Parts: sequence; C-alpha cells; structure tokens
Amino acid sequence: MLLAGVEDRYVETVLGRIRLRVGGSGPAMLFWPSLLMDGTLWSGQVAHFIDRFQVVLVDPPGHGGSTPLTGPFTFEQCADVILAIADDLGAERLHVIGNSWGGMIGGTFAALHPDRTGIAVLMNATASPAGLRQKFEYGVLTRTARLLGGIRGPLTGPVRDAFLGPTAKREKPEVVATVNDLAGRVDIGSGRHAVTSVVPRRPDQRELFQRIRTPVLVVAGAEDTTFGVDETEEMADSIPGARFVVLEQSAHLAALESPTEVNALIDDFLADQGDS
Repeated sequence: MLLAGVEDRYVETVLGRIRLRVGGSGPAMLFWPSLLMDGTLWSGQVAHFIDRFQVVLVDPPGHGGSTPLTGPFTFEQCADVILAIADDLGAERLHVIGNSWGGMIGGTFAALHPDRTGIAVLMNATASPAGLRQKFEYGVLTRTARLLGGIRGPLTGPVRDAFLGPTAKREKPEVVATVNDLAGRVDIGSGRHAVTSVVPRRPDQRELFQRIRTPVLVVAGAEDTTFGVDETEEMADSIPGARFVVLEQSAHLAALESPTEVNALIDDFLADQGDS
C-alpha cells in the first residue's frame, strides 16, 4: 500500500531489521499495529498527523518489510526495538500509539523508558495474561496455518472474525478488504512466533504498568471480542491517571475501523497535555 508523504527507512534492532514508513516533521509519533497486521494499519492517521508530527509507522518484528522472526520474543525486547527506533531518529522523546500488540508494547515502553515517552495511546489492548479461550483459539489458528503453509486463503476468515465486529463487516467493506489483504501477507513462521509470544507467553503486566507516569489514553472497542471492554478497562485501572474511552462501533482494530473518531481522541488528549 502506498502512503503519500512517507518514505521507507530501516533500523537494526535486537529483533532484526525493522522497516519504518516515516514522513513529516515535528515531535515523533510512533504507531505499532496488531498481530498479523503491518504499519499500513495506520493509513487513516498518516494524512491527519503528518503536517504536525514526524509520523513513524512500524512494521513490527516479523511482519511486513521487517526481518522474519527466528523465534519467540519478550515484551522487553519489543520495547528495546522502540528505543532503537527513537535513537535512530534522533528523537529525545516520542509519542507511542499502539493497537493490541502495539498497545501492550506501548505500555511496556512507557513503564521502562519514562524519560523517552511523550504520551501513550493504548488501543484494544490488555495487561493481563492470556486466558484458556484465547490460548485455544490462537493455537488452532497457528496449527492450521502451519498445516496449510500460510495465513492466506481459508485463514483470512478466522482472522477477520477475530478482529472485526458486526459494524465493520456490515458497513465497511474497505476495512474487511484491508484486514484480509494484510492477514494474507503474513509470513507463516514469523506469524507463529509472534502469536506464541503475544498470546500464550504474554506476561501479566498489571504490576509493571503501575509504574507508568506518562499521560496515557486507553481505548476499548465495544465490539471487541478479543479483548473485551472489561479487560481493557482493567488495564487502564492499573495505570495511574489513565483516561479510559470506549468506541461504540469499533472492534479490535479501532484506528482502521473508526479513524475519524480515533484521530479526534488523540488530538483532544494531546491538547489536554499541551502538545497539539
């Protein structure tokens, strides 16, 4: 997918070579997407923020144009990836915007590197370890993908059903098409390592998140069946002073499903912190 105003840039990190799409100038604003998605998940944010910020879209480890994964990873290593990106950009601080996996890592980075974090917007995420249902569902997904040799084809349906709610499926065919396309591009080996790291091996981060002192906005989707509103609100409750918002007609990919509403939420939160 071509995005106006951004150029590819590559950074060497502890989890391999990471592809970024970077454009604009001003304070750095980094976007990290969900599992099985790449940086283009944030296409609805690029045009809105690129005139005021240096927009940095991350293809996370093993996804998109980044180096394939060779094994599982830790959340601390993912935070180290963001730190390497910040250093490469020469950014003393950056705003971290994350969805699902990106939301979890945004919280990890804010807790471990408070001096390098501006605001954090954590969407459709959790601080809790995976429950039995999630371990089972994602285990079936990765086992089937391994048998079939990839995510494309029959598995776009399970990914679509896990990530999108009734509103997007009924009213937003372009969103459905984007999810199908991005899920179909995932390298199966990398996808398996990423799912293993983010689902069954996911740490309980609620105690760590109590250390966060940066301004945090937590966004839940009312239609999100992966991380329900209660689970995301529990994450918000673990972060001192966090603001919690529910988007009524969004599921697990709020920025893709409801870009106008998400952009307005980020704008308002930045304005409240005196950084707009």
